[in-house]
Amino acid sequence: MFFSATKLTGGYGGVNIIEDCSFNVDRGEIVSILGPNGAGKSTAMRAMLGILDLKDGNVMLDGKDITNLKTQDRIKLGLSFVPQIKNIFTELTVKENLEMGAFINDDNLPSRIEEMYDLFPIIKEKKDQFAGELSGGQRQQVAIARALMTNPDILMLDEPTAGVSPVIMTELFQHILNIKKQNIAILMVEQNARQALEVSDRGYILVTGKNAYEGKGDYLLNDKEIRKAFLGG
Repeated sequence: MFFSATKLTGGYGGVNIIEDCSFNVDRGEIVSILGPNGAGKSTAMRAMLGILDLKDGNVMLDGKDITNLKTQDRIKLGLSFVPQIKNIFTELTVKENLEMGAFINDDNLPSRIEEMYDLFPIIKEKKDQFAGELSGGQRQQVAIARALMTNPDILMLDEPTAGVSPVIMTELFQHILNIKKQNIAILMVEQNARQALEVSDRGYILVTGKNAYEGKGDYLLNDKEIRKAFLGG
């Protein structure tokens, strides 16, 4: 598997939020991490990014152990992350946000920006507008495009559809499906579980910081027990 995290255990202030959690994602695959509020979903993602100190477990990228690498070094190796909040520079224009995203490697910057405009047409229309003036859905598109400016192998998304309307949610998930076609591994934490599983190849469901269920997206969608407990019946 291209990217894997095995038996992750860690938390804050000496209290474990996740215990023995394991995840993996391959190139050209969308994998969702789901579960109720407080299950440890975002904590698990932070652990994989190196933001959270682990008590136990390891993180592997393309056969290399990156468990002890700092976050910035993981980014240089191909990880990119879009947090749920504070994920754009509101005082900069859309184009300037994209330019900031290329901080690691600004080779072919103009052509890379054009690729983002092709992927997200609305941000081309808004390229000279301050990002803080955009709608929630448009901001998310800018945030994802900025994360893609590093040309990553793995895109990690924390609640990419939080706070947007159902119509915009569908649009954002379609963009994520289009990104998958670029052979990028996509790992996302989502609260909108049913919709996330509809676009995911596989999913993991966390309960109180531990793996409770895992499987292909359609299996998790159609399992009666899972539907009743996590998908609203």
